[in-house]
Amino acid sequence: MPYPPGILARGPWPLDRVTSRWSTTPYEPTPDKVAAADSAIAELKARSSPSHDGLAGRLQSFTVVNGQLQLELQEMRWALRLLREDASGALSVLCVVRDSEGRWLAGRRAEWVATWAGVWALGAGGAVDAGEDPALALGRELAEEWSVQPERIAVEALISTPGDMAMLIGQAWLSPGTEVTRDHEHDAHAWWPPDPNDWPEESHPQLRRMATLLASG
Repeated sequence: MPYPPGILARGPWPLDRVTSRWSTTPYEPTPDKVAAADSAIAELKARSSPSHDGLAGRLQSFTVVNGQLQLELQEMRWALRLLREDASGALSVLCVVRDSEGRWLAGRRAEWVATWAGVWALGAGGAVDAGEDPALALGRELAEEWSVQPERIAVEALISTPGDMAMLIGQAWLSPGTEVTRDHEHDAHAWWPPDPNDWPEESHPQLRRMATLLASG
């Protein structure tokens, strides 16, 4: 059963208070989803975007017990996450990044990437690899996309999107003087003001809402 869009669980939790267990039974999509995933991969190839496919993680269920977020996960085909209306519970991570002044790291995604092409996004994010610890994936994505190690990091929330994708949201803080180096999947970056109300016009309203929620927490 898909989860309704919205916040499923609200932290913050230290990384060691988020645990995961992988099912031995992989997710089996319906034939129509397989066909849609095949079509999505073909579209990526046609515009020279990454189309490696492979396996990724899916949120099967979750519980919050004694201040600990527990995730039950399944392996699933990576390409299913490309289905905008029904991503089958594909699990992504998003690590929002703040500097010592409270500013937010924003990066514009290159036009050739598979998702959010040409759009400004916050921090670092991506799929959870098969068998990976989702809490640790937050730091992995941050290192891969911006070549930094945070001063501290916490898991802020587990959410469900209208397209049935699950997202584990983390927030990382950088030490004073830390410099970031963007990867090839971004063609520009900027530090947006601490108050989301002061952000530039290119910032998506969903990003403003998320930042406002995190700041209030």
